[in-house]
Amino acid sequence: MIVNEFPNRKISVNKEPYLYFGGTSYLGMASNTEFQKNIFEGLKKWGTFYGSSRNANIKLAIYEEAEKHFSNFLGSEDSLTTSSGTLAGKMVIDYLSKTTQKFFHYPKTHPAVLHPDSLSLFLNGKINPLLQNDILEEIIITADAILALETQPTSFDFLDVISPQKKITLVIDESHSLGVIGKHGKGVFSSINSNKLNRKILISSLGKAFGISGGIIASDKDFIKVISAEPIFISSSGANPAYLEAFLKSNNLYKNQRKKLFNNLDFLENALKPNNNFQFNKKYPVIYSTSDVLHEKLLQNNIIIARFKYPTYESYMNRIVITANHTKSDLEKLTNTIK
Repeated sequence: MIVNEFPNRKISVNKEPYLYFGGTSYLGMASNTEFQKNIFEGLKKWGTFYGSSRNANIKLAIYEEAEKHFSNFLGSEDSLTTSSGTLAGKMVIDYLSKTTQKFFHYPKTHPAVLHPDSLSLFLNGKINPLLQNDILEEIIITADAILALETQPTSFDFLDVISPQKKITLVIDESHSLGVIGKHGKGVFSSINSNKLNRKILISSLGKAFGISGGIIASDKDFIKVISAEPIFISSSGANPAYLEAFLKSNNLYKNQRKKLFNNLDFLENALKPNNNFQFNKKYPVIYSTSDVLHEKLLQNNIIIARFKYPTYESYMNRIVITANHTKSDLEKLTNTIK
């Protein structure tokens, strides 16, 4: 389906109107007029883009300001912005590959943090035996804070049963959790405090709930120092400074949009009845369904949802995405259709 403008809560396909419950603009920032004004102000100050290396002799103050804000917000010692979340993931995995040979991944982890030789964290529903032997070694574990086909955050209780002989670096992809999950939308990074961890690293896109192009890496000061000296970072353009400016000026907007989103989720919790055709958690703005019948039923009622196939999944994903911009009438039509 091809559309000719940003797909907000309503879209037109072949001149036919549809309600749209897809995408990842959970807080509805991309089409928020107040946020767009902040973007325009940022463009006036910083231009449409700044393509120079972050290591050039002229450095933009907005990067340090934004990264300090992210560090405080995420509860990390330091952070580094990048031009995309995928680049953030690639930078981290490529760097860790130089010093560590053993990679493990939580099932169905996003490709951005999936090492090509990574082993599954679980085998036949149990922790991989290689993680419980007495061999002293450094290992990397990669996981999504919330999987694409889940409505509950990933549990990191598996750390408790890993051998103390393992020196663990945990890499967490928070692309679908930042701005939504956790206190004030801080995600899960600061809440993972296992004494089994030697280091934890957050990577994330900023283009989902926050509605700006760019990515973020957060960790301890030593790691951010070495990753910022990597050739791939030095030779890459930074995140768009105008968007970072808008992000810093939009704190109250984010709070208001998050409040609207959770009001919508509260409405859904009261309106929806338990159904084997879908999963819903009032703390996360996605209804996940494996039912192709439900997808077709919604389409016949002029409701379009997100449907696509991830590289790490065998079947199509059906994601009904709720945003802060959906109205009560939108939600009523949705719930009446999927009951």
